[in-house]
Amino acid sequence: MSTLSDKLIIRFARETDVPALAAIFAADEMGGHGDTADEAALPDYLEAFHTIEESSNETLYVAELDGEVVGTFQTVILTKLVARGATLMMIEAVQTRADMRGRGIGAMMIEHCIADARERGLKSIQLGSNKVRLDAHRFYERLGFEQRHLGFSMKLK
Repeated sequence: MSTLSDKLIIRFARETDVPALAAIFAADEMGGHGDTADEAALPDYLEAFHTIEESSNETLYVAELDGEVVGTFQTVILTKLVARGATLMMIEAVQTRADMRGRGIGAMMIEHCIADARERGLKSIQLGSNKVRLDAHRFYERLGFEQRHLGFSMKLK
């Protein structure tokens, strides 16, 4: 009998995945990012996808199950001058499709990031989470993350 971990594929996102990713983001009621599955917005998502795809430091991933995109995350590799030039991984936009939550997909995506960071010899991993996502905070703590920083952001017009 195969398990979810046997069937789940974590791979680089492809352009054909973009509509499914937009739908996952649009279904996120807590995010407040103004995402939409409206086809009229597809050029915006495609432009961002191509920018990420062309970057040597950013990678967009999908979690695929039975041929369907069920989750996504993005990583950014950042070298800082502080900490004697430490290189770290930042994890962004971790999302599991709402009907697939609670099955371990998010944990497998984060475990993929941890393994990748270790393989690269990175010093640390950082991720941000909206302050209203208390369930996500508990999830990250269960996976070994500690809340060590206070983050700030500013919307620009």
